[in-house]
Amino acid sequence: MVELVREGRSPEELAKEFPPSAQSIRVWVRQADLDDGRRADGLTTAEKDELARLRREVKLLREEKEILRKAGGFLRAGDGSAEMRFRLIHAEKDHHGVSLLARVLGVSRQGYYAWAKHRPSRRAVEDTQLTAKIRSHHAASGEIYGAPRIHADLREIDGIHIGRKRVARLMRAAGLTGVSRRKGCRTTITDRRAVAASDLVRRRFTAAEPNRIWTADITYVPTWQGFLYLAVVLDVFSRRIVGWAMAEHMRTELVTDALAMAIAQRRPDAGVIHHSDKGGQYTSLAFGRRCEQAGVRPSTGRTGTCFDNAITESFFASLECELIDRRTFHSRSEAERAIFAYIEGFYNPRRRHSANGQLSPAEYEHRQALKPTHEDNYAAA
Repeated sequence: MVELVREGRSPEELAKEFPPSAQSIRVWVRQADLDDGRRADGLTTAEKDELARLRREVKLLREEKEILRKAGGFLRAGDGSAEMRFRLIHAEKDHHGVSLLARVLGVSRQGYYAWAKHRPSRRAVEDTQLTAKIRSHHAASGEIYGAPRIHADLREIDGIHIGRKRVARLMRAAGLTGVSRRKGCRTTITDRRAVAASDLVRRRFTAAEPNRIWTADITYVPTWQGFLYLAVVLDVFSRRIVGWAMAEHMRTELVTDALAMAIAQRRPDAGVIHHSDKGGQYTSLAFGRRCEQAGVRPSTGRTGTCFDNAITESFFASLECELIDRRTFHSRSEAERAIFAYIEGFYNPRRRHSANGQLSPAEYEHRQALKPTHEDNYAAA
């Protein structure tokens, strides 16, 4: 057709004799002129082929980028094993070719087809999905929680009811562990000249309602600037920290400040018991006067017996292994901010406590407050 047009035949005349339309013949002639160099207002056939090849490569690169983007989110849910890569190929094979997916993810196409022919059991699939949720809850706790609290998270947050031993097995397989506790250091210094209060608790760390028994103690936090000392007041009813104070010393005002915070926050009725060890701060005259003014009954355990104040020692052990031992504090102010965030942002409102049926102190108090009292039942009757 091109040669006939070049010999003088018009496209319209040729279209009457041959099937192609006149417009198609004009297009062929124009392309032939471009290829032969007779005109330069368009692309030659070779240039068009190269452009098409580049477009195919760009499309391929975009597909590879999309695959890698999806792979990042998909593989973070479990791990980077061939199993997880095969699962991603299976999920995306309707959108991308299997060969492309296998090449981008670094596995063989034959391996995928062999895997697809022998799919994992339902139990294995469930374990993979559970492991992803366990990883999520473990990370949300700051990598603090062990199997009991992860088990409670799965039950209450996700509505998943499985055995605790299965959670422990999956955590071991995934290399996930809770934190462990450190050995303590003595902060109780007894004033042998002081007259200590008698033990009103006698290791009975239970209370029927809030603000009946408080326990208190002091611990230290190492920083590059020196020790920061923390005094706390804990409500036995819910294990909630109701008062705390921090300072670079262990003088009596440290414990009186913690007590003042507890009184201001809880406003207890007269007669609440404040139980501590026989440290000089708690047996001082200043602390005794502060208790008397607030209607607080002081109580102290025996010297050198941590079990007489075990409930507060337990809180300090949790604080130390979940926060202090996992951080390096460059200054006391940095430590203060971290401890404040732990107590008021995590421990009181969110941290599950075994004594509360794996409820946080705040949630336990809230649920107990919603329960009808004996007087409510009597009034309803």
